[in-house]
Amino acid sequence: MSGPEDQARRILTEAPADLLLDRLAAELERSYGITGTELYQVDYRLAVLLPLGGGEPVNAPGHPAWRCFDHQDPIVSDAAVWFPVGMRGERRGVLRLAPPPADQGVLRELAAIATVLGHELAAVTASTDVYLTARRTRRLTLAAEMQWELLPGRSRIRPSFSLAGQLEPAYAVRGDSFDWSDDGNRLWLSVVNGSGEGVAASMLTSLATHALRNARRAELGLADQAALADQAVYALHRGEQHLSALILELNLADGTMTVVDAGSPRLVRLRDGEVTEQVLEKQFPLGMFEGTDYQEQRFQLRRDDRLFVVSDGVIDAVGNQIRYGETALDRFLRRTGPMEPLDAVRSLIGDLRAFVAGDLVDDAVVVCLDWHGPQP
Repeated sequence: MSGPEDQARRILTEAPADLLLDRLAAELERSYGITGTELYQVDYRLAVLLPLGGGEPVNAPGHPAWRCFDHQDPIVSDAAVWFPVGMRGERRGVLRLAPPPADQGVLRELAAIATVLGHELAAVTASTDVYLTARRTRRLTLAAEMQWELLPGRSRIRPSFSLAGQLEPAYAVRGDSFDWSDDGNRLWLSVVNGSGEGVAASMLTSLATHALRNARRAELGLADQAALADQAVYALHRGEQHLSALILELNLADGTMTVVDAGSPRLVRLRDGEVTEQVLEKQFPLGMFEGTDYQEQRFQLRRDDRLFVVSDGVIDAVGNQIRYGETALDRFLRRTGPMEPLDAVRSLIGDLRAFVAGDLVDDAVVVCLDWHGPQP
């Protein structure tokens, strides 16, 4: 006979897409005596946790909800217990259950149920707007809506690597973006430093991203992926519009990184506490000229290397008529060594917001990749 944890899992997998939390709450009350169930989702800026059922958002850094989100461990407080909700490294938010059970076995079961909730949220998000709408503190611009829909996620964890990225200004981003995929043997990552304004910038980035995906899924090499995207953009705009991109492929067996630098964002490495720019041969941006012949470059990662890819919107951010610049960026990146990639990205964006005293004016993208080394 199945136990209460298995029953809760079944309830989640069978519930209508818009009623996951309602059906789960009813089952948790019946099986565990939980009378208060609430899902808090992290917003697009990674700045506030928003309750699905309405009510007060959580933005105080020391709050148990944020400690749970940051450390990805259950946090028990006097009134409730908080569980991380996510899947495969993608942090979606936290689940608040009250009253907190005293039995450690029950806590482990509830933690497993919260993970199942994260997987189900990922599965149903494409078929309902309930959860996406509840993640917003304000309306997204149309361009930003298009950019967020284009992303593969915001963070990813596998034994050999950890990965995270963020777009800013989150609610009004136009052309900057990133994409990734892995097959257990290789990790592909592309970061686009877009150009143009509004929806036109989003459409240009979308075209380039889908062209790169199409070439990657056809199992073309990295240089040919860049060439196909270059041809797609040039065929439509005849050189009048183009965009910069950095396209990378990491061999997960030995840490060899293959790169095509199409006028790319900045690539820097954090190794043993020191920040160094990875020097690459810059080639023409995608769509600038007809028939550009792209060349691949290679370098070797060491175990525990960290890579950052940042667009010019980060370095060129201006606060009080002062440019953020490479020196401030390198100094801040050096301090991120102990952080997980998503926390490092979130901290850098937070530092930029503090520097400019508000939201960034120009688009900025930050991606952080940790290489843990080959895994069995």
